[in-house]
Amino acid sequence: MKIAVLGAGAWGTALALNALRAGHKPHLWARDPGLAEQIMSGSNSRYLPDIALDDGLTASAEMEATLEQAELVLAVTPAQTLRSVLSNAKPHLSLDIPIVLCAKGIERESGKLMSQLAREVLPYNPIGALSGPSFATDVAKGLPTAVTVAAVDEALARDLAQKLSGPHLRCYATDDLTGVELGGALKNVLAIAAGATQGAGLGASAVAAIITRGFVELRRIARSFGAREETLMGLSGLGDLILTCSSAQSRNFAYGLALGRGENLDGRPLAEGVHSAGIAASIVERKGFDAPIIQSVSDLIEGRVTVENAMKALLSRPLKNEAG
Repeated sequence: MKIAVLGAGAWGTALALNALRAGHKPHLWARDPGLAEQIMSGSNSRYLPDIALDDGLTASAEMEATLEQAELVLAVTPAQTLRSVLSNAKPHLSLDIPIVLCAKGIERESGKLMSQLAREVLPYNPIGALSGPSFATDVAKGLPTAVTVAAVDEALARDLAQKLSGPHLRCYATDDLTGVELGGALKNVLAIAAGATQGAGLGASAVAAIITRGFVELRRIARSFGAREETLMGLSGLGDLILTCSSAQSRNFAYGLALGRGENLDGRPLAEGVHSAGIAASIVERKGFDAPIIQSVSDLIEGRVTVENAMKALLSRPLKNEAG
């Protein structure tokens, strides 16, 4: 089947390679015609340097050509550009084509999850989401990886998971779309906190505490939106959090490292958690949740506190009757 992949960055290219290896016919859409030409010649040096692309991978800068006769669409553009990309794709989509959202984030202007945004733009298309502990380079190299595919319709989720599973990528299905999306969006914010703590030299114990207590916040918020506990304890929750908070391959963790070290942040690669932190903190404040780590990340990004002062504030908070 032809799978259209909207977005030719590292993750989009990696998912296209997985689809090709699974026996499908992926077609990448790249905003930059030069990047599309490079992919057709067997490389993506901008986003996946030193990785030779498999023969048979096709790419184009033309949206109509990418979507023509596609039976499935993977939307792999950054969260803050998803609305415009789906709007541009809409005239070329039939109403029965499933859209799988592969960006993790919260729209900064509206505070909406990616599925909520997609339903506004494409109210009749089936919507799913793919999330989990996965680095693009690992998937592109064919290293073993497991993720979650979610859709409100469980039968759709199972069908998508089967189609998107490849020789080295296993997809598990769930109908808890909200839980999968919130896990993916909030772990980006928490990865900045973990990176900043390590970058400031506050020690491995502090980093472990931030990850663990951050997961408490993630679960608290996600459950209030109707997410299920087993989803949050799975690949798209705890699994993704562990990976993202433990490696500089994560753009969010790397951004936090630089923040904690006091480095110049101008020109750094996109970190979705930077955009999600402020809106997540606003949601926390509006709903009255106890989520000091998420609020601290927003303050850090805006320069209102230092990492050291944020940690002191966290440690000096009154104790409550809850498990550690």
